[in-house]
Amino acid sequence: MIQRGNSNFDLEERFTRDRNRLGEKDLDRIAKAYRELLHGVGEDLDREGLRRTPDRAARALEFLTQGYRQDLDEIINDAVFESDASEIILVKDIELYSLCEHHLLPFIGRAHVAYIPNGKVIGLSKVARIVDVFARRLQIQENLTTQIAESLMGCLEPAGVAVVVEAKHLCMMMRGVEKQNSVMKTSCLLGVFKEDARTRSEFLSLLKD
Repeated sequence: MIQRGNSNFDLEERFTRDRNRLGEKDLDRIAKAYRELLHGVGEDLDREGLRRTPDRAARALEFLTQGYRQDLDEIINDAVFESDASEIILVKDIELYSLCEHHLLPFIGRAHVAYIPNGKVIGLSKVARIVDVFARRLQIQENLTTQIAESLMGCLEPAGVAVVVEAKHLCMMMRGVEKQNSVMKTSCLLGVFKEDARTRSEFLSLLKD
């Protein structure tokens, strides 16, 4: 097992983790709501398997919605660098999960994020972190896709940004029409990806590789 000790990295990581936490009063309110929910469906809150479920569920929801408590500027931090690169930069298959704001059920999928630099590039891991900031909120996929694209456009001012998200929605698989194999795909094209057909075509061909 690797132990880093009390390094600056540990302190920064702990600070970030604490910043993403809810206060105890908020967690207590959420746990109370889960107790009411379980009571409402007819469960016995005193049975062994459910005694700590409201508290565990509250902690889980805290984690799944931490995007509300994350600051995009802090996450990007100093990871924007000068560069002469001028071709498409594409990060494919960024795994994501989010909660549908209509039914509070998960949707799970992948994001593909591309941009064409205009003098600046961003650290590779930061692209995935931007996806997570917006995915870890109550969402609809259409808005999630746009938010990722617009945030990257804002912080880099590139020649263009293209984002495609494909996901399976449990609110469609577990209830309602109960279609198990349906996949939703959404896109947001900004700058040259929207304005130039050849650039857009090149991006789409890269997605197929």
